[in-house]
Amino acid sequence: MKSLFLTSLIAFLSFFSLQAQEDGSGDSYLNKSWREVATAMPPEWYGSDEAKRVAENVLLTQKEVGGWEKNKPYHHIFSEEEKADFVKNMAQTGATFDNGATTTELRFLVKVYTNINDERYKQAFERGLNYIFAAQYANGGWPQFFPFREGVSVDYSAYITYNDNAMVDVMQLLKEIYSDEEAYAAFQLDSEVKEKAQKAFEKGIECILKTQIIANGKQTVWCAQHDPVSLAPAKARSYELESFSGGESVGIVDLLMDIDHPSDDVVAAINGAIKWFEAHKIEGIKLEKVTDKKGKENLVVVEDKAATPVWARFYDLETGKPFFCDRDGIKKSSLAEIGYERRNGYAWYTEKPAALLKKYPDWEKKRNEE
Repeated sequence: MKSLFLTSLIAFLSFFSLQAQEDGSGDSYLNKSWREVATAMPPEWYGSDEAKRVAENVLLTQKEVGGWEKNKPYHHIFSEEEKADFVKNMAQTGATFDNGATTTELRFLVKVYTNINDERYKQAFERGLNYIFAAQYANGGWPQFFPFREGVSVDYSAYITYNDNAMVDVMQLLKEIYSDEEAYAAFQLDSEVKEKAQKAFEKGIECILKTQIIANGKQTVWCAQHDPVSLAPAKARSYELESFSGGESVGIVDLLMDIDHPSDDVVAAINGAIKWFEAHKIEGIKLEKVTDKKGKENLVVVEDKAATPVWARFYDLETGKPFFCDRDGIKKSSLAEIGYERRNGYAWYTEKPAALLKKYPDWEKKRNEE
């Protein structure tokens, strides 16, 4: 009797689990971020019914210009009202490269098309790739949004954007395409498309070299965004002023270091940036969350001689010193001087340059052996 009960219970739970998967309520992927679902699920998952359902969302939400909006949970189950809203706003401005948008959706389409031979996925990918080509400036840079948003508070969306690795993400995708990476084999892209991708990438490198900030006659790093005409460092949001970027410059240098047989100009750009990172690391401090009497957490800087080096997100273009900024746009010399909301709601320090400094000796050795 006990055995029969257990068998029945297992059968019931299996049926319930299956039903949950079919209606989406039990899918563990729904609890993940969109980027993780798009690019980091097990390979076989991209051939599943769940992946097909997500792919329908990705096809539905592609803008007329070919890109996608940012920060949308494309893997979630959309209501009919939400679907209608996406269709209604398909022609509106909103496609972007910010926060991994467009490149993430394209990488997802690559994975599902490899497993599911649906021609619509390939067509959507080609439209997205053409969007990337169309968005590139003649100087080789890419804006944050294309077409860019208009208005005093969002004009920075037209700037050449390194912030959050927007331009680097685009260029990495292009490199994967023209390098004949196995992931793109199913698309059977013709040589013309690959050549176009390579030329766009090379123009992007030219832009990176031209926008590298020269200070006191020395090559340094980059700002998070640059003016598309003058190429000078540019301000974005009120608290994102012109600066040497201790954060966004990391992705740029990493991209340059992955170039096979780099030109002398690329080598000089890398060497200049590495020297800048070495000179501007901050030692002896770390960030901690401190809880006050009301249970409210607050980010503070504390001294710690054993702490690993950190870098500030922003360094003053004149003094070279770190600065912090609230929504009033006024520079402060310490994190403690800005308001609670910005102090705790933004990444003011980073440890990422440490990985570059660790990688640099091997890169230099390899280059000298070529």
